[in-house]
Amino acid sequence: MAIAHNDTSAVTSDTGARALVSAERTLETEMAGMSALRAALKDNLALPFANAVELINRLSGRLIVTGIGKSGHIGTKLAASLASTGTPAFFVHASEASHGDLGMITEQDAVIALSWSGETQELASIVAYTRRFRVPLIAITSRSDSTLGRASDIVLKLPSVAEACPHGLAPTTSALIQLAMGDALAVALLETRGFSAQDFRVFHPGGRLGASLMTAKDIMHKGEALPLVQAYTIMRDGIVLMTQKGFGVLGVQDELNRLVGIVTDGDLRRHISTNFLDKSVSEIMTAGPKTVSKDMMAASILEMVNSSAISSVFVVEDQRPIGIVHLHDLLRIGAA
Repeated sequence: MAIAHNDTSAVTSDTGARALVSAERTLETEMAGMSALRAALKDNLALPFANAVELINRLSGRLIVTGIGKSGHIGTKLAASLASTGTPAFFVHASEASHGDLGMITEQDAVIALSWSGETQELASIVAYTRRFRVPLIAITSRSDSTLGRASDIVLKLPSVAEACPHGLAPTTSALIQLAMGDALAVALLETRGFSAQDFRVFHPGGRLGASLMTAKDIMHKGEALPLVQAYTIMRDGIVLMTQKGFGVLGVQDELNRLVGIVTDGDLRRHISTNFLDKSVSEIMTAGPKTVSKDMMAASILEMVNSSAISSVFVVEDQRPIGIVHLHDLLRIGAA
């Protein structure tokens, strides 16, 4: 039987109704867990969190994240988030650590270990290693009095929360707040280091995100490709140039080569008359056109183009046009 994925009619089957009740209960339970984490961050978790950020900011080496099971999966994501936002980091599997991967950790590094119970046996080798070589150890756990908690320099104690799993066994809410705590660390480090969108671009060159982070100077047409005329140019010549360049727009410059206006297809239609071709472009142009800087990101240019219902925008520097970006350029790089 075919299933209508977008069917908005009322759910009538008992199975479907029970599934919706279950989903709502899961979300409510996990939302309660997130609220508990937020409350802890305003209370007993505040100082350890601040200390952890300061410790990581002082590192001359890298941040090593470790864990096993669901905590290991969360740790892998945390390491990736840290590395992509300016904090050199990678994940070391707790089990592999005792089979040679401890050699990846140096005395200039610090370790974040994730374990909900704090009693994960597989962490023993890596915890002992950090104590032997005085490598700072940060624990993300729900029990500060656990083996991991007692051994750590900083304990980010997560609040006790109910699992969404009806048996209280599958890590659900606990995994979510581990993930949230990792994100909070990564973003706090990003902000304290002044990690900018341009820095972000260095680590995200691929895909649509990479395209969105490109700047106007990366994609603009320049030099002879620009459709530019002086304000005194007559429309007869202006239309010829506008047609040749193919951007559907004509930039108008003053005697100092500053961009003072543009002529668009819409301007042509609005000003059509018997002596239209003999008028100067300054009589037809729209003054004060929208422009962008060479460092504006493609995502921001796309938003401007869409919101202003235009297809091309000039790139200016000191009010002088140095390039032009067309909607097709944004489509070509995959930003749209």
